[in-house]
Amino acid sequence: MLLIDKQTQFIKTLSAELGFSYCGIAKAGPLDDDARKLEQWLNKGMHGKMLYMENHFELRVDPQKLVPGAKSVITLLKNYYPSEQQSPSAPSIAKYAWGNDYHDTIRSQMHIFFDRAKKEIGNFNGRGFVDSAPVLERAWAIKSGLGWVGKNGNLIHKQSGSFFFIATLIVDIELKYDDPIAKDYCGTCTKCIEACPTDAILENKVIDGSKCISYFTIELKDALISEEMKGKFNDWIFGCDICQDVCPWNRFSKPHEEPAFSPLASVLNFSPQDWEEISLETFNSIFKHSPLKRTKFSGIQRNLKFIQWHDTEKIKADTQL
Repeated sequence: MLLIDKQTQFIKTLSAELGFSYCGIAKAGPLDDDARKLEQWLNKGMHGKMLYMENHFELRVDPQKLVPGAKSVITLLKNYYPSEQQSPSAPSIAKYAWGNDYHDTIRSQMHIFFDRAKKEIGNFNGRGFVDSAPVLERAWAIKSGLGWVGKNGNLIHKQSGSFFFIATLIVDIELKYDDPIAKDYCGTCTKCIEACPTDAILENKVIDGSKCISYFTIELKDALISEEMKGKFNDWIFGCDICQDVCPWNRFSKPHEEPAFSPLASVLNFSPQDWEEISLETFNSIFKHSPLKRTKFSGIQRNLKFIQWHDTEKIKADTQL
């Protein structure tokens, strides 16, 4: 038991040294309840055209399918809340995309994590995941005591809010496990539900992904966005932070200290005209390390035209009144 305590303490100290804000550990095992909820969500088509979410179902709900003999799931939270603000004239971009791509940053840190852990603990098997693999990271974060899922579907930490990336490490060594938070601290608050302009936040913490602004501006690859969404995007051209910005728990958010997440000047200051005039070559150069490359130049231009199109229609309508 002393060895397990020592190894656990080393894991948590190492996570802090690598710049992670919080570390929680849960016992590995099948996520039966989460599997049922995921299946129902998929059957209702709430993933829209994100067909990849239908793949590898059995891997998502059982960590031992990803790491044979898995005994522990380590969850790391990395803060990305910025100290800066976008210019009022700049089209809105979700805060997580203001700096370098978090996948690259966190993967690099996880490689260091495993290398140092194996030198200290001894050789063991494990895999690290950040957002782009079949892992139910929020479920493991809850089991490891790092927070609860709010009505907006985000993991909320009681001391720091929800502006975090989640990294999940599955290992085949036994560690000391944290207790999950037994209470949901959202209470009767419905600010996120009321603020969502596309009504994507439903009852019982269900999110209709096919209605989310982030889905339309990032995941959807169609050349055109449905007219049903006309006038509902505000000025978001990549992702959306509305449900997090209105969440009372985010009053506790503090600026991150990760250099890789420092905002690009273009993200903070580009006006609609700047975005209109940018060339493909310039876009690829400026945003080569940015999450914005995910939706590509064509996607950004589509999104920009869509929000400008509905704004123009609104101006015309107001003029005719």
